[in-house]
Amino acid sequence: MNEQLLNDDDVTLFGLFVEAYSLIKPLVNRDLDIPHTWFEVLLRLGRTPGHQLRMTDLAEAVSFSSGGFTRLADRMEKEGLIRRDPDPADRRAALAVLTDKGGQALDHALTAHVSHLRNHVAGPLSVEDRSHLERILRTLRDANA
Repeated sequence: MNEQLLNDDDVTLFGLFVEAYSLIKPLVNRDLDIPHTWFEVLLRLGRTPGHQLRMTDLAEAVSFSSGGFTRLADRMEKEGLIRRDPDPADRRAALAVLTDKGGQALDHALTAHVSHLRNHVAGPLSVEDRSHLERILRTLRDANA
């Protein structure tokens, strides 16, 4: 084995990132009263102007295959959290639209989520550390988009 690569600073940095995320994710997704995948979908729709996105764009945003996302959307639509409307710009496409019930579920989940974020993410960081982390994460996201 290549000891130099095993102990490479970049491997360590990425490992710390993955470890921190793995520990934080279940903590901030507790008490949502909906599956965290549903929460991600509702959050994306809630933060989008008009509270609607093309199904393919939404699937990509939440890192689902189109087939997997269709099944997820079917369940969410059955629960009344989203609905599908035809995309007026493309007859072949559909829009996922946040319903009033979905908005209420999102509000309820966000109350718990924000509380946990403040305890487990923002709480341990200084204002300066938080600002640096936000800048770093935006840089990584943008560089790899």
